[in-house]
Amino acid sequence: MENKNYLVVGGSYGIGLEIVKTLVAQDAEVYVLARTNENLPISTNIHYQEFDVLGDDKIDLPDELHGVVYCPGSINLKPFRSLKPDAFRSDFEINVIGAVKVLQATQRLLQKTEHSSVVLFSTVAVGQGMPYHASVAASKGAIEGLAKTLAAEWAPKVRVNCVAPSLTDTPLAARLLSSDERREATAQRHPLKRIGTVSDISEAVCFLLSEKSGWMTGQILGVDGGMSALKI
Repeated sequence: MENKNYLVVGGSYGIGLEIVKTLVAQDAEVYVLARTNENLPISTNIHYQEFDVLGDDKIDLPDELHGVVYCPGSINLKPFRSLKPDAFRSDFEINVIGAVKVLQATQRLLQKTEHSSVVLFSTVAVGQGMPYHASVAASKGAIEGLAKTLAAEWAPKVRVNCVAPSLTDTPLAARLLSSDERREATAQRHPLKRIGTVSDISEAVCFLLSEKSGWMTGQILGVDGGMSALKI
């Protein structure tokens, strides 16, 4: 990944921040779009632009772009009867419309670069079916459909894949992991008996960005402690 340019949207917190750190450690040039840069490490390889996917449109991009990662998302877990249509619209805006906006802005650069790659984020709840996930699963299901469609439409120039994690230890999930009892109960629901880390997800994303995954496109990669595939 040395001397290659990657765009990470939502790269200042949680999984996105870990992806940025991992790419920089591999001597990549990383362009970060986020609402704040307060957590970003100081590095000449990091190029920050303040950006809100719900309101901003103009993106400053390099002349070459080898990959895009779209990290913004939501965890809006409520019984279906408590979810108003506005909740579905809000989740769809940040998960899907924001990704569409970024991908349309970067399509030309991705298609003129050799071996470019896009990584989007879904959730284990799309394939598994979980209570209280109606809004987020609906949005992430749309992301999986978008990833497969673009993988077909942009082949063979651009690969498009999707990572579908289970609950991961991030600031976004802090409310769900707010006590030792909750953390242990969450860990025990996974066959591997632990909660995912930002490093677990970052390593998978960087693999999909790299040419090591050069024969993979249109895939939904479960990085979920075995939850989507195993029943024990």
